[in-house]
Amino acid sequence: MFKIINTNKAPAAIGPYSQALIHGNMMFASGQIPINPDNGQIVEGDIKVQATQVMKNIAALLEEAGVTFENVIKTTCFLKSMDDFAAFNEVYAEYFIGKPARSCVAAQKLPKDVLCEVEVIAIVEN
Repeated sequence: MFKIINTNKAPAAIGPYSQALIHGNMMFASGQIPINPDNGQIVEGDIKVQATQVMKNIAALLEEAGVTFENVIKTTCFLKSMDDFAAFNEVYAEYFIGKPARSCVAAQKLPKDVLCEVEVIAIVEN
């Protein structure tokens, strides 16, 4: 059995999937893109602006699950361009202080043509 995580503090799913799921003591969050949950619009700006919104969306999912960024054990990061790698990492490092395991890849095209997307796996306390 699993529990569906759903919060209006993060963007609604734009497809047939959940924002996040908890199974046992693990939370699996779907990839978050820089959508402002208040208006459903993509946040305009450079990689730092978009990455910051992504982190806010992840924070909302973690909060709904009752955990923080410290509980994240794995991230998968997708960048539209590896030219943004250093700037993305500046924002990423502000949030993921615990340095979870990570994969980061360039994706030819991301949903809604955004600059980045991040998914996380976290440990939750039962």
